[in-house]
Amino acid sequence: MSEIIEDVRSRGDEAIVDFYREFFGREVVHQGNLRVSEDEVRSAYEMVDESLIDSLKVALRNIEVFHRSQLPRDIWFTEVSEGVLVGQVWRAIESVGTYIPGGKADYPSTALMLATPAKVAGVSRIVATTPPRPDGTVSPATLVALDIAGVKEIYRIGGAHAIAALAFGTQSIKKVYKVVGPGNVWVAAAKHILRGIVDIDFVAGPSEVLVLALDDADPEYVVRDLISQAEHDQLSSAVLVTTSVRLAEEVASRLMEVAPNVRRSEIVRESLGNYGALLVAEDLDEAVDFANQYAPEHLEILTSDVSIAFTVLSKVRNAGSIFIGHNAPVAMGDYITGANHTLPTGGNAVTRGSLSVLDYMKVIDVQIISELGIRTLGPHAVMIAESEGLYNHAESIKTRLKRILT
Repeated sequence: MSEIIEDVRSRGDEAIVDFYREFFGREVVHQGNLRVSEDEVRSAYEMVDESLIDSLKVALRNIEVFHRSQLPRDIWFTEVSEGVLVGQVWRAIESVGTYIPGGKADYPSTALMLATPAKVAGVSRIVATTPPRPDGTVSPATLVALDIAGVKEIYRIGGAHAIAALAFGTQSIKKVYKVVGPGNVWVAAAKHILRGIVDIDFVAGPSEVLVLALDDADPEYVVRDLISQAEHDQLSSAVLVTTSVRLAEEVASRLMEVAPNVRRSEIVRESLGNYGALLVAEDLDEAVDFANQYAPEHLEILTSDVSIAFTVLSKVRNAGSIFIGHNAPVAMGDYITGANHTLPTGGNAVTRGSLSVLDYMKVIDVQIISELGIRTLGPHAVMIAESEGLYNHAESIKTRLKRILT
């Protein structure tokens, strides 16, 4: 990994081109075409079904509405002491790189989830990177999604090479201040290593779901939701916790019937076999305690009893995203509700939630101090500065106090 990063840092585009030549056994990208052209973006629309484009536009609208509601006040002040106003201003990060997985599958939904909040936040330069396919092209659906989200700077680069290119810059790519987005183990490792060079959102691992199901949950819903998470990859985890032995037994029986016959069944069975679990808790409090300790990426609360659902919600402290009720499977949040599907995994939900508009912004403190304010608080600041041995700090305040008081 370090060799890849150093190679991109020192050789830039050339390192990327050489990697793909070796990876695919032929030249699929070259220094002149790392950036996706406007013609390619226009042509992508001809290769994507119009109904999918319409659905992506619905998702874009909902994602935009949801993330606009997250915007903080642009500026605020509070008077902490007479004559002293302290406040904050929010400003967008100027340049952000987004990583959209690809290669083996298309993820236009992730393109929308990363680019839209950046636009809402006011990021002036949004860069997208996504892996090329064996013929050197990029997923048409991803290109369409990026285009309707307003992203114009797109590069056909994937893996650790993309993260390094965004962090250091190359002949084709100007470096960015922050990198966001999920990826495979190479992407995660590169983000971890380079987080001292470029800011990142977080390091995401294999996807997770914890289904907290009460006795009235439909076992078929539980089974389908566990399987839908398991199909991500062999390392995904899908777990049921319930207070109902009957429900757990029905889910286990139905999983044995359904899992071998679904699409991507090989992935599903390996994921469920290695990282799946059906757990029975003594009572609801124990189930919720387990959820908080597990801190899942996705938490479903399956019950038709609204009061119980909200009681559970009030006790949940750690989860990336929460889905309440029989008609709120994770898949809805993945694509269309507008909530972000870029979420913390591996227990990291104990310290943060989903990617949000705030990940693309920074808060700056502001202080306004009048003569009255420095007269009132200045002597206290002098006392603290001198106690720390920082006498010139104290002198900068004393100088003003002398002028004001003479």
